[in-house]
Amino acid sequence: MEVGIEAVNAYVGRASLDVRTLFEARGLDMRRFGNLMMRQKSVNLPCEDAVTNAVNAAKPLVDALTQAERDRIELVIVGTESGLDYGKPLSTYVHDALGLSRRCRSFETKHACYGGTAALRSAAALLEVGADPDAKALVVAADAASAAARDTYWEPSQGAGAVAMIVGGRPRVLALDPGASGFHSYEVMDTLRPRPDLEAGDSDLSLLSYLACLEQSYRHYAERVVGADIVTTFDRLVLHTPFAGMVRSAHRTLLRKLKGYDTAAVEADFERRTAASLDYCSRVGNVYSAALYLALCSLIDGDGPQAGPRRVGMFSYGSGCASEFYSGVVPEGAGARLAALGIDAAIADRYPLSMPEYETLADGGALRMAGVRDQRFDPAGYGTVYEKGFAGRGLLVLDEISAFHRRYRWS
Repeated sequence: MEVGIEAVNAYVGRASLDVRTLFEARGLDMRRFGNLMMRQKSVNLPCEDAVTNAVNAAKPLVDALTQAERDRIELVIVGTESGLDYGKPLSTYVHDALGLSRRCRSFETKHACYGGTAALRSAAALLEVGADPDAKALVVAADAASAAARDTYWEPSQGAGAVAMIVGGRPRVLALDPGASGFHSYEVMDTLRPRPDLEAGDSDLSLLSYLACLEQSYRHYAERVVGADIVTTFDRLVLHTPFAGMVRSAHRTLLRKLKGYDTAAVEADFERRTAASLDYCSRVGNVYSAALYLALCSLIDGDGPQAGPRRVGMFSYGSGCASEFYSGVVPEGAGARLAALGIDAAIADRYPLSMPEYETLADGGALRMAGVRDQRFDPAGYGTVYEKGFAGRGLLVLDEISAFHRRYRWS
């Protein structure tokens, strides 16, 4: 049974901040600005959390289904590192907000930024062994940044958003190559979220772990897939993108190690196979468990609606750490389907924040985090940002938390 992504959509937030402005306001070393390859970052309002991000990504996909197709969704998985409860998964809120059938599995996966891939691969495996060839899964990779990591080099890359995927037996976006995957995982304390309000870690160690996992997971892939070659097997390469500069560095290191490429050959390969995947991430920031799949959306849109079939090598990494290199085929027509959802236009349509507006939203972020018992969210406190970005647009927002139970409404 062929299984893969039938449809995909991204929610990229409704507000953004210019990263150069942030660097200058924080007094960060501008010599490091170019290495990030970041232009803007999306910013959630305090009345947004991982649930609202997930639902706002998924709703256009679910709305496009017939009622019979919706009833075929028998699995909802949310991959996240922004869980809101030790027991209750985000998927319960997502399932409810989208009005899906109760004849449905529902759970959450967590392993830092690998969580989205864990959700996708779990969904594909469950569908493959199921009895219904028409069954579908809704997979969402969704996160919300912790409190702004002020005065650090983490802050410029902290983004906001989610990527939703309908997974099933008619993959019109990405057909997964059966059995084509390699893994590399081990214990390391590179980046972490020890509390809801804190993102911390060792950026140098994280880069080294990422590079080691990319090389070793690909080598495992090559052992399992006869004749695999990092250059000739894949028409495109899409790598987990916490920030675009990290992908450029990883691509360069990998091709020098595996192929002995010089600088000119590396740059030519990067522009041909990988550069298009970085556009959205350089404008949205790190969306954690969704970062790889936002990069895939960027690649498909960047290739254009007329692009033919192409095999894509995909590398997923989660701090702590887990990694997987796998592949699939983007079929002809995928570009036209994705273009119709207007992700690029949604990125361009975000409200541009001033630094004072950003500081206000960042300060309010703690109000939405796990562990908050009671809180009401009044959109009047977000001023012009809410009026221009949310009012009347039918987006899900967090209305209140009462005895830890979250209640949402449509804007």
